[in-house]
Amino acid sequence: MNLNILIPNLFWPDAAQINIYHELPVHHLEALLSKSVLTTSPAQEMEIWLCRQFNIAQQQNDWPIAAIMLHIDAPDLATANKDFWIRADPVHLRIEQNHIMLADSQAFRITEEEAKELTQALNHNLADYDCMLLPLRPDRWYLRLSKIPDMRTYTLGQVTCKNINNFLPSGIDSIIWHKIFNEIQMLLHEHPINLARESRGELSINSVWLWGGGKLPQSIRSPYTQVWSDDDFVHTLTLISNTQYAKLPANADEWLMTQPQGDHLVVLDLLRGKAKYRNAYGWRETLTAMEKDWFSPLHTALKQGKINQLTITALDETSTRNFTLTRSNLWKFWLITKPLSVYSEKH
Repeated sequence: MNLNILIPNLFWPDAAQINIYHELPVHHLEALLSKSVLTTSPAQEMEIWLCRQFNIAQQQNDWPIAAIMLHIDAPDLATANKDFWIRADPVHLRIEQNHIMLADSQAFRITEEEAKELTQALNHNLADYDCMLLPLRPDRWYLRLSKIPDMRTYTLGQVTCKNINNFLPSGIDSIIWHKIFNEIQMLLHEHPINLARESRGELSINSVWLWGGGKLPQSIRSPYTQVWSDDDFVHTLTLISNTQYAKLPANADEWLMTQPQGDHLVVLDLLRGKAKYRNAYGWRETLTAMEKDWFSPLHTALKQGKINQLTITALDETSTRNFTLTRSNLWKFWLITKPLSVYSEKH
């Protein structure tokens, strides 16, 4: 049995903050990484990595995440695969010095009623552009377009807690969408819902982020026997590709009790939000729990031959790193166990 564990932000994003690794009890993780064969490729967000793993190609320099997600957010609309769909998720923008920083729905709560009222107000203006916002989930909004825009976007994960000026849509049609983007911001700024939110001390929903545009791919092929994850996009990919899917177990011992056979993907997306929002304490506590729940039992299982090959895929802002090892790698005594901070220094 082969296991690929996908872990976004396994390493802290600020390499200068090296003290974050001080006395971090992750000895099993350090042993696994130190004994492995490391391969490195360019940085990519989790959604993009998953698209590539499931053999999904870019469309017009974009990844068709919106069209794929319809299978779980609006299955009846997913059959209209000739349409172009793009996500327009509600976000909060704030000005910091000369930057405009973005916070996604991890930083605020939006109700179904608020989403419906806000999109209804915006749709009066968007009708002039022959498009309509659909709030299929409170924090997941969609635009359905009859014409494919010549535009490249960046995933919401790429821009969360970043300066949006470095990630605005580009391409021939981007000028039109910059105009729409600005009009949406003006409409949302004075909306009664946002005035009420601000009076309660909540973040306003003062913009949307366009990303993940495309049509439903002709085919989605999975390299895995089964996938384990709590992520909705992962779940959708397994539905379309007819791949076995299960919610993430509490720990590796529970996972091993299922006696998995074949090739498995486990998505441990537990650190990403804490890393993006620079929650150092939460990141350390979560990684410590992952050591106990996952890395320690997997280390033991690899020693016992229950796992033929283990690959830890670490995604961060500068690279994609695959740490691959088999049982025989563990006996390479000349490979000294290195502290986790060593890998952060390679950012």
